[in-house]
Amino acid sequence: MNVKLDENLGRRLQGEFQAAGHEVATVAGQGLSGASDERVFAVCRAEQRALVTLDVGFGNLLRFPTEGSPGIAVLRSPEGTTYRTLQGLGLELISALAGRSITGKLWVVEPGRIRERGIPEV
Repeated sequence: MNVKLDENLGRRLQGEFQAAGHEVATVAGQGLSGASDERVFAVCRAEQRALVTLDVGFGNLLRFPTEGSPGIAVLRSPEGTTYRTLQGLGLELISALAGRSITGKLWVVEPGRIRERGIPEV
């Protein structure tokens, strides 16, 4: 799967996704740092890359409709955003991607669970 790590993740998790066989790009690496969320989402759609982010604003399906998109994964942790916590959430996401599709959906990845929203496939 093609993924894009948002600027709030930087290059963190890039190695984990690559080791699992995913093609990874970063917002910063593509010169999109400081770009609006709408611009980042549009680029992800155009490149067919699922967005992985800490930005809960991407959880607004009215603002960022996932239908027809490669999907959005929002990483959330009540423990804060230490590298260890992010790595755990990233590995949880990678494991889930091995068994099901994020395409057209919003996943909220929390320790021990993934909440899925979006239009059900027919």
